[in-house]
Amino acid sequence: MNTKVKEFDAADYLDSEEVIAAYLQDALEDGDPNVFLLAVADVVKARSMTRVSQDSGLGRESLYKTIKPGARPGFATVTRLLGALGVKLQAVPATRAAAARKAAPAQKVAAKQGAARTRKAKPAKPAAAKAAKKRTTR
Repeated sequence: MNTKVKEFDAADYLDSEEVIAAYLQDALEDGDPNVFLLAVADVVKARSMTRVSQDSGLGRESLYKTIKPGARPGFATVTRLLGALGVKLQAVPATRAAAARKAAPAQKVAAKQGAARTRKAKPAKPAAAKAAKKRTTR
């Protein structure tokens, strides 16, 4: 008996404004910029790359470069992209954000599971840096 397994794709479940906003909020709260970019990429995929490209004024190639893991887009680019997605950044007191995290743990789990597929290991420190650290700690 053969079992077929389909890879999880968060874009398949981003079907409403509320779900998209919660998904992006959870990714922002993770603190890792790559997690947030991956979440934005999922939303872009759910909304159509072509449509988001047109709405944001970014060319498709620029859009792909902007949302790839490890990219470091500028704040202006991120706000243009979020505007095209119909989302805005909002500052809230930390206590309110903590309460919101407790209220919606399922979305956070989904965001982290989606992000886990693109996380990379941190590069090792050069040997000279390791040796210098040993010398200073002796």
